[in-house]
Amino acid sequence: MNRVIALILGGGAGTRLFPLTRHRAKPAVPLAGKYRLIDVPISNCINSGLDRIFVLTQFNSASLNNHIARSYVFDRFRGGFVTILAAEQTPSSEKWFQGTADAVRQSLLHIVGYPHDHVIILSGDQLYTMDYQVMLDHHKQTGADITIAATPVTAEEVPGFGILKTDGEGRITEFYEKPPLSQIGGKDSPVPPDMERAGRRYLASMGIYVFGSDVLRNALDAHPDQHDFGKEIIPGAITERRVVAYPFTGYWNDIGTVRSFFETHIMLGQPHPEFNLYDARMPLYTNARMLPPAKLTRSRVSDSIIGEGSVIIDADVSNSVVGIRSYLAHQTKLHRVIFMGADYYGWAGPEATGRVQDAPSYPGVGEGSRIENAIVDKNVSIGRNCVITNTRGVQEGEGPGFYIRDGIVVILKNATIADGTII
Repeated sequence: MNRVIALILGGGAGTRLFPLTRHRAKPAVPLAGKYRLIDVPISNCINSGLDRIFVLTQFNSASLNNHIARSYVFDRFRGGFVTILAAEQTPSSEKWFQGTADAVRQSLLHIVGYPHDHVIILSGDQLYTMDYQVMLDHHKQTGADITIAATPVTAEEVPGFGILKTDGEGRITEFYEKPPLSQIGGKDSPVPPDMERAGRRYLASMGIYVFGSDVLRNALDAHPDQHDFGKEIIPGAITERRVVAYPFTGYWNDIGTVRSFFETHIMLGQPHPEFNLYDARMPLYTNARMLPPAKLTRSRVSDSIIGEGSVIIDADVSNSVVGIRSYLAHQTKLHRVIFMGADYYGWAGPEATGRVQDAPSYPGVGEGSRIENAIVDKNVSIGRNCVITNTRGVQEGEGPGFYIRDGIVVILKNATIADGTII
């Protein structure tokens, strides 16, 4: 038996990703036209042979809980599971999760019945592929009490991360929480030669931790007033325990803002993307929806991803991601658009398929509409001859059915955009 428990933190509010997190937890935000962000760590666990997985949820969790329940059901002979641990009020604690460490502290009583030697703690809102067994082996071989996954970053990126300072053996000697550029002197660490040449000389914490089971419990019990791993538990443990960095040089992205979400999706449709959705050795799993293939009629598509079940008629799509069950009518144009698709088809019967009698009446894009540099959330109905391009170059703003964040127009989930609308 693999004596490892995986805990995935899925309870954050994701305020920087608003309005995509308006009615859903950040890990429930759609990804690449058919997945959700939570599918990444769960898939990494499954591909790494870890099949005892708890997902800790709290904020706007209904969508996340439903997705996990529908997507991850293991057979009864395997013994594995993906179980949701929702924040709860108990006689010993009437408060909700106060932070990452507090979430784990309050959930420990639910995992004590499962024999385990190690606990791996993961974030539910990052994009990367990792074999966690390699990290676990590194943890054991170095004799670590705690291992932290770390990715090399450049000096310009340092202010956005918690930075780890290591010695020549990989032991962490210092931790700096998002230091400003003016204070990064002496905070670099030994890194592989190719990372050194690329100027990536600083180790950023990825928020991925391996703890010995007793070490985790003792650390949380000894500091009941500390609620966050990165800001409190880890800095204290560095002086008390053997804390080691696990260097990870593959692609990794903490999708924390609307801009990073947008640019990451545009990257996925490129000829040679940094993150490979098509790696058969480490597949991404999700809810099996049994949808028909995408149908494209007299359309022109380049550097884009088209989700299953989509119907695209005489449209131009470039540098975009088009999600499942999307409908694009005649003469529509999408350029640099994340179109998340729909939870249902709007038409009924074979004769109605692909015909728009009243474009705003069901999800899709009406004839002659043009969309650029935008994110269109799920179940959105866009009428005929609309122009959604942020024509005035607004950086931050809002209006009926939409927000503008960092210059990107975000159409809200379930919104209806009337014929001829210009944004």
